[in-house]
This record gives sequence, structure tokens and C-alpha cells, in this order.
Amino acid sequence: MAAARDSLVSLTMEQSQSMLPLDLLDQLSRSEARIDNIPLALFGLGQGSIDMLREDLVFDAIPGNKLRKLMHNIRYVLHNDAMPILTFGGAYSNHIAAVAAAGHHFGIKTIGLIRGEELGDAVSVNPTLSRAKKQGMELHFIDRVTYRLKDQDDFQSVLRETYGPCYIIPEGGTNALAVQGCKEMMQSIRQDFDVMTLAVGTGGTMAGVLKGLADHQRAMGFSVLKGYDHRPLIARYSALDQCTLVGDHHFGGYAKITEELIEFINTFKERTQIALDPIYSGKMMFGLLKMLKNDNHLRSQRILALHSGGLQGIEGINIELARKGLPQIN
Repeated sequence: MAAARDSLVSLTMEQSQSMLPLDLLDQLSRSEARIDNIPLALFGLGQGSIDMLREDLVFDAIPGNKLRKLMHNIRYVLHNDAMPILTFGGAYSNHIAAVAAAGHHFGIKTIGLIRGEELGDAVSVNPTLSRAKKQGMELHFIDRVTYRLKDQDDFQSVLRETYGPCYIIPEGGTNALAVQGCKEMMQSIRQDFDVMTLAVGTGGTMAGVLKGLADHQRAMGFSVLKGYDHRPLIARYSALDQCTLVGDHHFGGYAKITEELIEFINTFKERTQIALDPIYSGKMMFGLLKMLKNDNHLRSQRILALHSGGLQGIEGINIELARKGLPQIN
């Protein structure tokens, strides 16, 4: 079982409801995530341990790195007459869930452009989208060809003409303000380490982590995308000299899940009492433990693994797994 080293400085949804928006932001910006110690013996790897940064527990309304990525974006919007936020995502998007929750808690109108016209008829049976709708997000469903235009300036101009003046946040939430939030997450960590490991999607969290590293530290990112080069986006915001990217533990690509991964996540939870999501942290921890089995140098390092949240998507993912006759995630 994992042991907690530090007390958690967290904020519940009930506590947040009595706070003014900017006061809530200030409180969250000072939040420090608990660090859990995980003995390697739990996985038959002998002596030693790794630590896990529990960003998934800091704020239950907007858990994980999505909170860090949104924090300065929310502050910007609140200082600009709380203009609506428009953003993009798929069926079980953590980013869509986080933006909808942010709009609900901070009094900001949110608009979600969802990939896949067919999902418009399935909102009631999709836990992520139904929750976003209940939290006030205005959902619009677009075909996949049109969705690919989401980052083009001309298309975004059309969106502003259609939906009115709004603040557009990219899919996944990565922009300069998001990177700043992730850098500040690093500055809140009081425990020294040699290597931080994390899952990499768009690359924004990795960019912020790199900006927050000390000279003796490095970051190891486990890509959740198949055959994708994260370096150009990360390099837009941070130097890459302290960065290692691992590309062979994606299980087939983004949102691809196998029985092996499901079994690992369930076993990990049984042995540590820590739940992992199958899109990000589950793949990262699978890859990390596999590497530790064969890499003595890595085992000699003080490792801090980032738990970036994403647990909200498990309910919907389990629905898909049941349809395919696959085991459920506990």
C-alpha cells in the first residue's frame, strides 16, 4: 500500500462554493499536492520505491493537470468581463469536463465543440458530456473533417462570428498560460527528486514541467499517442535538453485500451489503493514499472511520477469496454 509523505492541501467543491471566483483562484494557486510513496516490492521489483505527485486530489471539481493548465486562463477571462470560453474535445475528454466545471464554479459561460456529429444523440448516456451539459456547457457537435480546422485562424474567426466574442482555448488546453500554470505546479513541490515522469498528450504539461526543473533534474514523458512527435510543440515553450520522450507504451494510440492495460490498472489499485486512468497515468505507470525492471540506472534515481487525473472518464470508458465484452476498470 502506498504511504503518504506529505499532508494534502486541497479544496472540496463544498468549500469552493462559498468563495468569490478570484479568491478561489488564489486559494487553488497555493495548493500543494500530496506525495505518496510506492514500494517497488509491491510489483516484485525488490527494494526501493518511487513517489507519486497526487495532482488528481488537489481540487475534486477540476482534478489533475487540467486545473493547472486552466488556472491562468480562467484568471484572464475573469479580468476580461468573464467572456465566454470556447474549446474543443472528444467523447470522454478530460479537457471538456474540466472547462465545463470551471465555468460552473467561476461563473463563466462555456461552449464545447465536440468531435463527432453522432454524439449529439448520445449525450444522455455519455457521463462526460451529460455532466458538462448539466454544468452549463453549451455543446455543439461537428463532423470530424470540420473538427480538423479547429486551430486555423480563419475557422476561429467563423466561430467568433457564429457564437459571438469568446476566448478560445485549444483542444487539450495547451497555450502559454497553461504552461505557466504547470511551471508553478513544479514550484510548489517541496521534495527533491532526480526524474519526474508524466504522460504526454498535447505536450503542454511537459513544457511547464521542463520550465520548472532544477539543473540536476530531468523529465521523462510517456506519449499516449502513436507515432507522434511532441518536440515541436514542447520546444515552442521550453528547452528540450532535460527532456526524454518514450514512445512505445501507448497501447495502440490515444484512447486505445487493451486487456493487459486494464489488468495492470486494476492490479495497481489493488496493491496501492491508487486509481489510475487508462488514457494517461495508467499508460505512464505501466511503462515506468516496465523500464524499472530492466534499467538499473533509472532505479538508482529518485523518481517522482505525476498523477495527472483523468479519472472522470473511467465511467464512460467502462461503458465502451462493456460493449466490446472487455473487463471493466475497477
